[in-house]
Amino acid sequence: MSDDLQLPTEDQRAPQTVPPRIGVVGAGQLARMMLGPAIELDLPLIVLASAEQESAAVAASEVRLGRHDDETAVRDLAREVDVLTFDHEHVPTGYLERLKAEGRVQVRPGPGALVNAQDKLVMRRHLSDLGHPCPRWWHVKDIADLEQALRENSGPVVVKTPRGGYDGHGVRIVERAEDAADWLEQHGELLAEQKVPFTRELSAQVARRPGGQTATYPVVQSVQRDGVCYEVVAPAPDLDEAAQHRIQRLAAAIAEDLGVTGMLAVELFETADGTVLVNELAMRPHNTGHWSMDAAVTGQFEQHLRAVADLPLGSTNLLAPCAVMVNLLGGSAPELVSGARAAMEADPGIKVHLYGKSVRPGRKLGHVTVVGEDPVQLLARAHRAEELIVDGPKSPDTTGRADEAVTSGGHPNPDRPRTPEETL
Repeated sequence: MSDDLQLPTEDQRAPQTVPPRIGVVGAGQLARMMLGPAIELDLPLIVLASAEQESAAVAASEVRLGRHDDETAVRDLAREVDVLTFDHEHVPTGYLERLKAEGRVQVRPGPGALVNAQDKLVMRRHLSDLGHPCPRWWHVKDIADLEQALRENSGPVVVKTPRGGYDGHGVRIVERAEDAADWLEQHGELLAEQKVPFTRELSAQVARRPGGQTATYPVVQSVQRDGVCYEVVAPAPDLDEAAQHRIQRLAAAIAEDLGVTGMLAVELFETADGTVLVNELAMRPHNTGHWSMDAAVTGQFEQHLRAVADLPLGSTNLLAPCAVMVNLLGGSAPELVSGARAAMEADPGIKVHLYGKSVRPGRKLGHVTVVGEDPVQLLARAHRAEELIVDGPKSPDTTGRADEAVTSGGHPNPDRPRTPEETL
């Protein structure tokens, strides 16, 4: 599959003789995975970490300690860099608007774009005004508004907190208005959406430079577990070329309409008739794009840095017909190193990425990618590796369990079955 790479204009080809210094607010695994591409591109990078033990802080050569919601800490970082970008969307919008107004640092993506990933009500309103496909939605300011949404939807609605939710947090299915009374009191306003009868979840990623050059990645299929991304298949199976291009054009149009600089992930619901509806946006590298580190000419972390540094974007072509990614979510093993060693010995074709985080059940601790031709076989290999890593190597008398589980049900651990389709 060829990449969809928009060619740069003449002014975008002007050489930059001094690489910009880049500051990343946040020091989670996304910032950590920017470090390697930054070294390769000779881009000086500083991360703002709230603690020395954070994922990127233990690996970065330059770290500043401070919280993302402390304006002084964000400003101190901004004074040291030319470009400010993000590991997450939780920096208060006002801080970024003041930095942009002062013009001392390039904020990428800018606050006018980033607010659409920070505030779900703002996103829904903007996307709807622009004519992009969204679920039916309601702005809920009191119990009466939520009662009206329930009546108009003729059934349960999905209620979301406008800010702060991620990985399934801040989302609730509501059948009675009283079921969200506590959230209304806490947040003052909520977003209510129709409960979409989707058949699967898709994700479309696009990178955009300040001058408008874009590069789109293949549309992928994702599966969630307890609201957390669990596995990804690229490209999405059984999605024909016309649908691929249509969804890629949608993602590129959203990036252009919102003025995004950097990576944008458009998470989508696909319904039985092939219709897609925008679920959420992320303006940074995203979990559904981790596969690209090992399976695309230009991985999403390198692409994000190219975009925010205003460098020419790279090809998004796949290096193999198919790639899969499986997240390593904390299991029974107290550490992952021994399991990772066993997984690599068992299957030299897998790629293991560990985030240097302490183990906690359900926590994102790393991911595994596998490239090849058959997505079913690739997923089986990835899940065998996942089991070894998160549950630890098995004793010799249990070595056949993984293969047996794969042939019987597609998941290597019968005690941890695949997540059923999400109800959101």
